[in-house]
Amino acid sequence: MMDFSQRLQQVSANPEALTQIGRGLEREALRITPQGELSAEPHPAGLGSALTNKWVTTDFAESLLEFITPVSQNVDHLLSQLSDIHQFTYSKLDQETLWPMSMPCFVGREDDITLAQYGSSNSGRMKTLYREGLKHRYGSVMQVISGVHFNFSFPDAFWDQLFGEQDELARQDSVSDAYFALIRNYYRFGWLIPYLFGASPALCSSFVDKTNTSLNFEEVGNGTYYLPNATALRLSDLGYTNHEQSSLKIGFNSLEQYLDGLRRAIRTPSEEFAKIGVKVDGQYRQLNDNVLQIENELYAPIRPKRVAKGSEKPSEALARGGVEYIEVRSLDVNPFSPIGINEDQVRFLDLFLTWAVLSPSASMDDAELECWRDNWNRVVLDGRNPDLQLKIGCGGERLSVRDWSLRVFAELDQVAEVMDAAAGNQNYQQTLSRLKNWIEDPALTLSGRLLAEIKQQQGIGKVGRSLADAHANAFQQRQLTFYSQQEFEQEAEASKERQQQIELGDEVSFEQFLDDYFADLK
Repeated sequence: MMDFSQRLQQVSANPEALTQIGRGLEREALRITPQGELSAEPHPAGLGSALTNKWVTTDFAESLLEFITPVSQNVDHLLSQLSDIHQFTYSKLDQETLWPMSMPCFVGREDDITLAQYGSSNSGRMKTLYREGLKHRYGSVMQVISGVHFNFSFPDAFWDQLFGEQDELARQDSVSDAYFALIRNYYRFGWLIPYLFGASPALCSSFVDKTNTSLNFEEVGNGTYYLPNATALRLSDLGYTNHEQSSLKIGFNSLEQYLDGLRRAIRTPSEEFAKIGVKVDGQYRQLNDNVLQIENELYAPIRPKRVAKGSEKPSEALARGGVEYIEVRSLDVNPFSPIGINEDQVRFLDLFLTWAVLSPSASMDDAELECWRDNWNRVVLDGRNPDLQLKIGCGGERLSVRDWSLRVFAELDQVAEVMDAAAGNQNYQQTLSRLKNWIEDPALTLSGRLLAEIKQQQGIGKVGRSLADAHANAFQQRQLTFYSQQEFEQEAEASKERQQQIELGDEVSFEQFLDDYFADLK
């Protein structure tokens, strides 16, 4: 079997293998009032239909916007697209701005958070009911935590170099196996991402008060709590966790193993969720009382994905065609970027994911997976501690965050040289050079910089409002660079028409629609 350097040399023989990477971004952001409180206004009409607009939708709540770019092979285009989508959105927000952090602040009562509304169609009502279930299961405050998702795929040229000539079915299996090898390495070494880019070292008291936590928080003042060396509290037990899911044991050694685990999860009844009830006094409270209502409820830092056709479920799409791309879900919103992410982050993810797919990746049992998850948790809660030691697998050996990061960076340097040679510039090497300083000095990381600002300004609210205003002002001065205002306006109007057509096309009752959707669970 070839080692990492040999495989890197093999793919680098064709520059297109490393210059035609597909990337897409999804950024979530809460709308806030000038006073810094959560917006109580419905989704702005000028943005079109949240159900069908291809660029701007909502996530859990009416106030939680989600911006979606198409797939791009050019980093500059990708960031320009996301910037333009933000700019159009700001033009429809009136006096509101976007909260620039992952963790919400100044959230009053749970009931102040209005679930996202998608119209009267069966599919739209199902989306809202799914969120009703999330509200009853985990509480609304947890669900308005924001993040950035990074969708990533290698081009055909990459697989051609790696695997040579194959028939369609053999190639599909090879690609799926390679993506699952990447996923396993992501669990092993992906803690680098919250170390570098985690940006939730502190919380607003309105969030902490609604959780049962044993963490030893310190207080800045003005209702802000923090852990001195935390990087990404969003990824801790305070954020996206589902204790019911801990018993699922979904593995990542093959597509078949993953799908078996996922299918089992959506068929496994939950005693805890059964107590909520599915339909009580004629009103639905959740889609069903299984551990997962639908597959999207599975909380994971990375997911294998394939674009679904028609009404396919995610698992059905994967079973049909194998893994097409992966979705990285462990990025906090970058508070210092008006669009929640910057070029260095995208380029680092390019390098890291390419390294992860080319590096050896042995199979991983449940016990080993838990050992790696423990490393993630250590970095999330205490990652900037210079004395922090991480496990090497489940063995007794340990290594400091700094030393292990530098080992990984030594191989990322090789990837950067090859990718820069293919592109004819030094962008990737320059990114690594900047980020290497963050390993030597944790204060330079996003969490280190943000916590310093929070301490200086005496609270997360002041920092958040200041950054939100600065980002809004930046977009007022900016010109659209990729899309036109006309394109956005046309999509907004067309999305309303598409929603109407969906609503007119419903031929069965909502109850029958749900019965049909979940027929395979019975």
